[in-house]
Amino acid sequence: MRVPEKNANASQDGTTSGAEFPPATRDRWRELVAGVLRRSGLDPDTSPGAPEDLLATTTYDGVVLRPLYTEEDGLDSGYPGLAPFTRGRRPQGAVTDGWDVRQAHADPDPGVTRRAILADLENGVSSLWLVTGEGGVAVDDIGEVLTDVLLGVAPVTLDAGADYVTAADALLAAHADDGVPATAVTGNLGIDPITVAARSGEPADLDTAARFAVEKAADHPSLLLVTVDATPYHEAGGSEAQELGAAMASGVAYLRALTGAGMDLAEAAARLEFRFAATADQFLTIAKLRAARAMWNRVTEVCGLAPAQRTMRQHVVTSAAMMTRRDPYVNVLRTTLACFSAGVAGADAITVRPFDSALGLPDPLARRIARNTQSLLVEEAHLARVTDPAGGSFYVERLTADLYARGWAFFQELEGAGGMVRALADGVLAERIEEVWRQRRANLAHRRDPLTGVSEFPDLAEPVLERRPAPARPTGPGALPQRRYAEDYETLRARSDAHLARTGERPRVFLATLGPLAAHTARAGFAANLFAAGGIEPVRAGVVDGADELAARFRDSGTTVACLCSSDAVYAEQAAAAARALREAGATRVLLAGRPEGTADVDGHVFTGCDALGLLEELCDHLGVAR
Repeated sequence: MRVPEKNANASQDGTTSGAEFPPATRDRWRELVAGVLRRSGLDPDTSPGAPEDLLATTTYDGVVLRPLYTEEDGLDSGYPGLAPFTRGRRPQGAVTDGWDVRQAHADPDPGVTRRAILADLENGVSSLWLVTGEGGVAVDDIGEVLTDVLLGVAPVTLDAGADYVTAADALLAAHADDGVPATAVTGNLGIDPITVAARSGEPADLDTAARFAVEKAADHPSLLLVTVDATPYHEAGGSEAQELGAAMASGVAYLRALTGAGMDLAEAAARLEFRFAATADQFLTIAKLRAARAMWNRVTEVCGLAPAQRTMRQHVVTSAAMMTRRDPYVNVLRTTLACFSAGVAGADAITVRPFDSALGLPDPLARRIARNTQSLLVEEAHLARVTDPAGGSFYVERLTADLYARGWAFFQELEGAGGMVRALADGVLAERIEEVWRQRRANLAHRRDPLTGVSEFPDLAEPVLERRPAPARPTGPGALPQRRYAEDYETLRARSDAHLARTGERPRVFLATLGPLAAHTARAGFAANLFAAGGIEPVRAGVVDGADELAARFRDSGTTVACLCSSDAVYAEQAAAAARALREAGATRVLLAGRPEGTADVDGHVFTGCDALGLLEELCDHLGVAR
């Protein structure tokens, strides 16, 4: 049967198949959503902004994420390759050649690093990020680890910390030995005394660094000199706007230092590369990177640069803060989302952390998966075939504008405090980041920010991966902390592992399941998941016949803590008697899975939104799990 190419949905009277449906309006959407909310137990009539208020969430920067965006929220962000560069630095984006696949190397064993570099370059990596000094490869080994690299083809970005002078000289000497003319040297010397100060607590000496950069710039016109690294502020627990504001303040500080050392402003701006973190929150990452380019455009516009001189080079690395040591294979999902977000946002270079990077130095499998993640997204998912695919999305455009506004406000706050160097030295930046971290830590503790494989769906039987320890960067008083979101839960899991090794069993909680299977399954599953997040093994009673059988099974469980699990209806009939029977059987703590309203006299409650971390820490102490 042949289907007409045009008006295939038209009826005999000329109307279309959708003509009988009411128009799609915001009021109609509200009406339909309100009906769904009522069926789920929420009352939209109690909120003046319903149903939007009931479905909205708020970021750590105070940006309200609404459930619906329309053309009323749309903003004109220009065109790719044109100011304000929200939509990308180049008109073609990554369509012609993809983005720069840049992988990090920090193994102090020169033989291991040399082989890892060669494997990366032979399998899709296009540039190298070489961490040297106390946190990575010895400066004296730079030439050796780059022996197999065609330095005229594969650029190298240094991350040398305070040793940037000797590391830069060693890298440039390796280029000379490889026959690369000074005028053809690319890559980045990675000079970044502000990040050294942030990570070590030592004062930042920008003037000395700027003079050295100007000296090297004279003979190396194609070489980037300075990295403006915003990841320390993300890794300390800061928000997206704080990362943006700190990046702008650092960039301005470097422009002042370089021009003060005699470099032309336009050249100084062209010799910078910005580094940002990408998380598994894809829309926040996309909006943050787009906002960063627009913010830098405004900074350099005020400085007097022409539009073509106001672009930002972005190196994006998947977040170290989001990586977990427990169930580390889930990190593959996190880094894939983060890499996807960076690619969609128009990053110039992307680094994917290996899934085991939180455990120590990555093994070859983890490195292979990390680089293949990028290759698959570029070559098979064709992510680079569209320039700024997020452009025009009402949600992304609104979120980009909101992050711009809040990032700019934080940038102004840092400038008002005397600039980035002064804000670091006086603790102003650390104090503001700490405010966000307290909120974030509370959300992690209450599992409002879930961590798959750690605070949600943990596996107590998973094998623990072992890796060689990664070299630690120097730190000291006044340094910004380096945090991971999973640390508090992983500390409890480590305590549980030590308890298992010492006693032969994990700490346990007895799940006192009441009533039929259908009545207690949901809450028993919820409670088991929560207790396992702290390394506490749940022991299920199963279906029991009365309080006496429940008490008998509790005595056989090998624990002194019980948690009642069932429906509200069963609680009303059986919870009080069950709690008494458990206490008579030796229970020193009786909890109940459910909210406290109208339930039996118990010692605590386990429910969605409770302080899970605090409860787990208390239970571990109660069960004799050593700290």
